[in-house]
Amino acid sequence: MKNNLSNLQNSGLPDFKTPKQLGYKFPAEWEPHEATWLSWPHKEESWPGKIEAIYPKYCEFIKVLSEDEFVRINVRDEEMRKFAMDCILQAGANLENIEFYFNPTNDAWCRDHGPAFLINPDAEEQKVIVDWNFNAWGGKYPPFDLDDVVPTRIGEEFQIPVFHPGIIMEGGSVEFNGNGTILTSKSCLLNPNRNPQFNQEEIENYLKDFYGVDQILWVDDGIVGDDTDGHVDDTIRFVNENTVLTVVEENPEDDNYEILQNNLRQLKEMRLLDGSPLNIIELPMPDPVIWEDQRLPASYANFYISNKHVIVPTYRCDKDPIALRIIQDCFPERTVVGIDSTDIIWGLGSFHCLSQQEPAV
Repeated sequence: MKNNLSNLQNSGLPDFKTPKQLGYKFPAEWEPHEATWLSWPHKEESWPGKIEAIYPKYCEFIKVLSEDEFVRINVRDEEMRKFAMDCILQAGANLENIEFYFNPTNDAWCRDHGPAFLINPDAEEQKVIVDWNFNAWGGKYPPFDLDDVVPTRIGEEFQIPVFHPGIIMEGGSVEFNGNGTILTSKSCLLNPNRNPQFNQEEIENYLKDFYGVDQILWVDDGIVGDDTDGHVDDTIRFVNENTVLTVVEENPEDDNYEILQNNLRQLKEMRLLDGSPLNIIELPMPDPVIWEDQRLPASYANFYISNKHVIVPTYRCDKDPIALRIIQDCFPERTVVGIDSTDIIWGLGSFHCLSQQEPAV
């Protein structure tokens, strides 16, 4: 099955079927996980002068994840595995749920270079992987050759079929409601540094075919300081099939104010597949986080939903408890955990950017 699926895509045979045609879909993040995938942070250029400072909070994230699901961590070699294990031990994680895999990476942003797992409980192969092309957010941070092949390496190790759509796509650029709808941003997916050969309709068709959805909803832009050209996981997140949390900026003088007001206006006009409007919950933006005169893309929306928790980045800000309460109200059956991301955000991403869920099936 594995070779047949992969070879059909690569050969261009007319009888090739897309994941959608085969009944696969990308589940919502709140659906049950088998594991969370991470890529151990090691690239000092991503956290210049600060990489050592991120490990305690990163491992606190791992500790929370390990309470209720496997944590599968990509490492370069045995030396990196030992270093990672030492850090994780200090955090007190559940070691029975920690697994390491020798998949070398260029960087740590597993949301974008990790495998996109799709499931079909009725298929012979219940789980497949989509390996989108990856070019480090428009070629900004070469090299990215190692990151680009991570999904296929994982598919080969786990004997999971792998599809190769052949276009650039990043996991942080798309948000799923688990019922046929994707939210995304024009500033990212229509940026000429990704797939200049395709127009909006063609991009939509790829998303539908290879994520197993029926509808793409678009907002215009992302927040200031986001080097991904506007990933939606910093701005708008589904919390159930018809409800989104969207960040808003209260200060009209802030550079994010009008961007996020425009997103809000667009969300109010949207309709889901059944014709119903979105239920919209507003989430404040934290106070600006500045490091070395650079505005960082700090956002409470970059939370990660695990089996029993919602892990939310916090920023040593008066708005932290307000944001945590709002998010907790959206997830009454999970425990919201805030973890200080003030150092981690220097890498221009937080917990959602660093992780990729593997659904249970």
